[in-house]
Amino acid sequence: MPSSEPPSGLEEFLADPDNAVLDLVTAVARCATALGVPQAVVYLADIQQRRLVPLSEEEGPGPAMDGSLAGWAYRTLSLRVEESPIGGMTAWLPLLDGAERLGVVAVHAPFLDATLLRRGRALAALLAMMITSKRAYKDNLVQRTRAEPMRLPAEMLRAFLPPRTIGNAHVVSTAVLEPAYEIGGDAFDHCLTRTDLHATIVDAMGHNLLSGLTTAVALAACRNGRRTGADLPELMEAVDTALGQWLPDQFCTGVLTRLDLTSGALRWSNCGHPPPLLIRGDRLVEGALEREPDPPLGFSADFRSGERQVHETVLEPGDRVLLYTDGMTEARLSDGTEFGLERFADFVTRASSAGEVAAETLRRLIHSVLDAQSDRLRDDATILMIEWQPSSR
Repeated sequence: MPSSEPPSGLEEFLADPDNAVLDLVTAVARCATALGVPQAVVYLADIQQRRLVPLSEEEGPGPAMDGSLAGWAYRTLSLRVEESPIGGMTAWLPLLDGAERLGVVAVHAPFLDATLLRRGRALAALLAMMITSKRAYKDNLVQRTRAEPMRLPAEMLRAFLPPRTIGNAHVVSTAVLEPAYEIGGDAFDHCLTRTDLHATIVDAMGHNLLSGLTTAVALAACRNGRRTGADLPELMEAVDTALGQWLPDQFCTGVLTRLDLTSGALRWSNCGHPPPLLIRGDRLVEGALEREPDPPLGFSADFRSGERQVHETVLEPGDRVLLYTDGMTEARLSDGTEFGLERFADFVTRASSAGEVAAETLRRLIHSVLDAQSDRLRDDATILMIEWQPSSR
């Protein structure tokens, strides 16, 4: 028997076909009204995660990521409330697409109660899906999150990159990549299946468009093999074959990993790359993932002494695995010294001990290096961190 109850405001909003063609600012306002939220403003994280930029240009400059309650909500994934300078109250809610931090939503009202906060959370969840579905083809969303023009190699590589952070009840994988507007040959990839996490980091020779093409071909070959059920040996063979066929004079180093989400069994292959690091509790387990590396990707079997090797270790709950490119450890600080592996590992262990969100650890880490160099790195620096956290946690 059909329901005699009148449709809710949200139901009417979602059922209205005209909403599919609304600009996002108008859609946010109508969605808020449908949910009974008096006023809502969306702020997106800029590409370097230094500022929160309002979706609408009419809102003026947004708050800094550090030193504001809005930034605190983003950094800690938690609700923050303050008195509004225009009267009433403002609730800052994190804007999340799964594990990926997109920004925050500001809900303004004369007063806040449990009902309004619940509606605000529902609004944030709905807006996150709307933004994610549109940002691949809405250039104005991309433009709002950029502070300067992007070089062509960086533009090409960023088109291939997955979300910065993915995760589920078992695992989180998160990455950062700098210099944001000038990357040439570094990239990362990660994905989840029902049983496994796949994560890869690559570093192509050089720092130009050809380097970016090399990386793009390597990532595409990995994804193509992965989506047909290939395991690590076949993935490396696919990359070797693709580079040999299309870019025979190019190669890249890389680490390919596969983590069993239930058992914590980590399998990995190192192709001429710095070895991964294992952080357990508040310490670096020295040499835990260090093995003799294979030749870089792009070397055919004719130039290798044998088959590429796959290694295995079993993680413990809470372990963090770090993949990185040498641009990170070789970065120079203001006094001329290298950032170095020891300082790199120490930063992550201290953040792990404090229980910091994995994505926030990498954001602060890369900024600490950039701030010591006036926002300029001599080489690409990419970090990918995997945190295994079984569902019993």
